[in-house]
Amino acid sequence: MPKPLTVAVLAGAALLTRRALRRRVRASPLWPLPALDPPISGRPRSRALKLRVAARETVAEGVVQLRLEGRDLPRWEPGAHIDLVLPSGLVRQYSLCGDPADTSSYTVATRLVEDGRGGSREVHEQVRVGAELEVRGPRNRFPLVDAPAYVFVVGGIGITPVLPMLRALPEGANWRLLYAGRTPNSMPFLGELAEFGADRVTVVSGRRPELDALLAELPEGAAVYCCGPEGLMAAVAERFPDVRLERFAPRTAPDGSRGNAAFEVELRRSGRTLTVSADSTVLAAVRAELPDTLYSCEQGFCGTCRQRVVEGEVEHRDELLTDAEREDSMLICVSRARGGRIVLDM
Repeated sequence: MPKPLTVAVLAGAALLTRRALRRRVRASPLWPLPALDPPISGRPRSRALKLRVAARETVAEGVVQLRLEGRDLPRWEPGAHIDLVLPSGLVRQYSLCGDPADTSSYTVATRLVEDGRGGSREVHEQVRVGAELEVRGPRNRFPLVDAPAYVFVVGGIGITPVLPMLRALPEGANWRLLYAGRTPNSMPFLGELAEFGADRVTVVSGRRPELDALLAELPEGAAVYCCGPEGLMAAVAERFPDVRLERFAPRTAPDGSRGNAAFEVELRRSGRTLTVSADSTVLAAVRAELPDTLYSCEQGFCGTCRQRVVEGEVEHRDELLTDAEREDSMLICVSRARGGRIVLDM
């Protein structure tokens, strides 16, 4: 074989080998160890979208509705929400309240919370028509299940995930809605709800709703849904433990003084071992090394920072994960190691 041809063949083989190695290392940073399963979090569950604010409307006192437009958007089911990345970088979750069949836009609504953590104020004061926002999702932890009957108990902005459910119920379905708020002016979508009829929809404003009579007469097998202020959800859960709840905030603020102790966290994919001090969190320690790690609420109820646990026992302090999910994952913003060490799939 002529020498120039030999050199060309060897160079080509070397190039192909380097490319194969790069692909293998990307699949498993610890190669030649076996590749780990894809992580369950630390990244969006679906591709991030860039959507334009096509419309902005005040739909009630202190409530702004946004329509975000795009193309070929992922479909969603009633009860789903999206992560909205605000101009400041804050990430907030908002329930979708538009039409699930519309793949060209998502609609969300948010109430201004004066003493909140800043997300709602940013939406109200800074997000205008024409702005481009990053959206992640949709995700659904509040799905509409098949049931012989339904009872919905909502307060204020809690109507947003329930409204698409009402539209999706088949004609003739047995359902009732109790909708409570401070004043009629503060309650969005009253006009649309009125079209369902007063025999199905009960609106209460300025006083505590009567729950005992409503829940005492539940049809057999009825599914009960509740979304709204914590006091309302606690009252419904006390009377009906099987209620399906959707929270916009944690039930209680995480107690940072509950016997915290320092521990080690190994990041298996990255080959790093970190120390989490007694007054810090796994999230803070991880982000010091991996600043692109996703997070949002930092209070254990949104699920954005969920990570797979490879080894170790976890002291779960979140408001979100099911018992099954807690077997192999944790929310690193609030939960801690029960022993001296845990290993994460990061």
